[in-house]
Parts: sequence; C-alpha cells; structure tokens
Amino acid sequence: MNSENRIDTLFARLKSEAKPAMIAYITGGDPKMSTSAKVALEMEKAGVDLLELGIPFSDPLADGATIQMAAGRALAAGASVPGILDLVREIRKTSQIPIVLFAYLNPVYIYGFEKFQQDAAAAGADGLLLLDLPPQEAARNSELASTHGLKSIRLIAPTTPPERLKEITDSAEGFIYYVSREGVTGEQTSLSTDIAERVAAIRALTKVPVAVGFGISNPEQAATVAGLADGVVVGSAIVRQIAEIGDTPELPAKIADFVRPIAEAVHHKKG
Repeated sequence: MNSENRIDTLFARLKSEAKPAMIAYITGGDPKMSTSAKVALEMEKAGVDLLELGIPFSDPLADGATIQMAAGRALAAGASVPGILDLVREIRKTSQIPIVLFAYLNPVYIYGFEKFQQDAAAAGADGLLLLDLPPQEAARNSELASTHGLKSIRLIAPTTPPERLKEITDSAEGFIYYVSREGVTGEQTSLSTDIAERVAAIRALTKVPVAVGFGISNPEQAATVAGLADGVVVGSAIVRQIAEIGDTPELPAKIADFVRPIAEAVHHKKG
C-alpha cells in the first residue's frame, strides 16, 4: 500500500481544482468477479474518482431491494471475502483509483478482523466503511479500533443527534459519508431539502471532506449535490443498470455510458 493514502491525495487534488469527487458504488462479484473488475475500470475512464466496493452479505439490512438483490447475485456466483480482496488486486494491476470497501461486520469478523485489515491494505484497498459498527463500539475494543492503514469512513444520518455528530466527526478519516435520507439505500425521484444545512453542520465540526449519497440517480440530482458537498455518491442507480443489462460483454461499456454524464455533472467546477 502507498505510504500516502489515495483517498487523501484525491480529495486534496480535487480541492485545489474546486471540484467535488464522483464516487461510485458497485457490489463486488455482481454479476461475477471478472466482470466487476472490468466495470470498475471502465467507470474510472468515464470519470469516477473513487470506488466503493461492496462485500456481498446474505443479510444486508441497511440496503434496499436493488443492492440486496445484487448481493444475492454475487453470492450465488461464488463471491467471497477472499474473492473481493482478489478483485481489489486485479483492479490494482492497472489502476490507482482509491478503493473503499463497503461491508457489514459479520463477514469481516468471520474472516478475522485484524487479518482482514492487513490483507485488504496489502491488496490495495484505501478505506473501510463498516455499516453496522458504531464508532463508540470500535473505540472500546482495540481489535476493532485498529485499521492497519485503512481509513475509517464514517456514516452520518439525518437523525444523528448533535452530541453523536461530534463523536463521529472526531473519529472520521478519509471522508464522511452523509446519508441524505432515512431508511435503506435506493434511488429517489427527489432530493432531501435539508442537505445544505446538514452538510454545513458537519463541516463546522471537521475538516474531513463530506460526501453525500443515498438516492442520487441522475445528472441533475448529482449537479445539485455537487454544489453542496465535497463528493457525490451514486450506488443503487448503477447497480440497477448492472441488473438490467446483465452479464454480457457490453456491460462495462454500457455502465460507463450511464456513469459518464453523472460524473460530468459532478465535476462542473464550483462557483
């Protein structure tokens, strides 16, 4: 792993260019492992700055139907935690795009938490977002608190109370993922009306970049959020495209075509 984390390098560069980051989520191994690598690399060519790579889990309670089904497809195709780490290694053969592993604690802990952190960092991952590990629980357990160089990406929700907000921002690294809506992941026809207010409240407590996700599915929505935050996360909309197109040779190029106008909307310079 590079001594300087790719996430920090990315956000520093984009800040100097007055641009937000285009962050894309896909479920690793959906529809199969070799295809995931090709999709990731084509998305980078289409303008994606940072990849969130989901580790499929059989009980993804924070996710809506689109990503739940993607996890099911990946698991049925043989995806596993070691397989996802191999996927990171495959991407690293030709790309230095920052990679955040997006996971639930259960499969990571079964793998062996410390071993996972070491192996993920060695494979070339840059950050880890554990959906169901509260920061205060990690702080109580030295095994869960250690990162082996991976940035600990934290989630903040609209319902996060002020006292917990400070606790989360104090331990955040890389970037903060602000979940702009309550509930599970999924595309939305409209954006939440208080994104600007919530992002401002987070920025008042930390210098860590703030990315906004949950429900962003088209260039218009992405452009709006790009004017308010340091990063825009698009997940379910991409995963739905993968499901609709299926495992065909054209899948990576078609996903790139879908992502490109969203990335262009995100990268339109602020001001």
